[in-house]
Amino acid sequence: MVRGSPNRARQQIAQDLGEALKWYRMAAAQGDARAQFNIGWIYHHGRGLPPDAVEAAKWYGLAADQGNSHAQALLGLAYGMGTGVKEDHGMAAKWFRRAADQGEAIGQSALGIAYYRGLGVPQDFVIAHMWLNLAASSGGYKNAAKHRAKVSTMMTPGQIAEAQRLAREWRPKAER
Repeated sequence: MVRGSPNRARQQIAQDLGEALKWYRMAAAQGDARAQFNIGWIYHHGRGLPPDAVEAAKWYGLAADQGNSHAQALLGLAYGMGTGVKEDHGMAAKWFRRAADQGEAIGQSALGIAYYRGLGVPQDFVIAHMWLNLAASSGGYKNAAKHRAKVSTMMTPGQIAEAQRLAREWRPKAER
């Protein structure tokens, strides 16, 4: 058979989460943020070992510190719910903001909800609507549109127009 042929048989590799965790740990020890996130995810979901919220938050935190937006959003959720870390809405909002600023839909939606409820940030329906609108328009978080509609009932038409303008003008920011 010709090398690279689409008909070439593909080799099957058995799934071994213990082996994967070993390799992720080696990469994480060298500072690889994606590997750190993956270890957090394994602990969070209990894949191949018992779930451990404290370990998950630890590994998400390492990846989040390096700018991994998904880890930032999940670490924010951990702080918001007190899962594996002490509940702290200010810290949750900090991590949601860092994720949202990069365009991460869960972070945007969670930050919008934080502004809607005034959790860790001052209550602000215009900013809440803006973040929820961004999350809904990305398609990355299906409940964002539902939350945006709820916030809209608390707003004037002028406030909604302002929130929509802010969403149109928003641009993602790279982590520094």
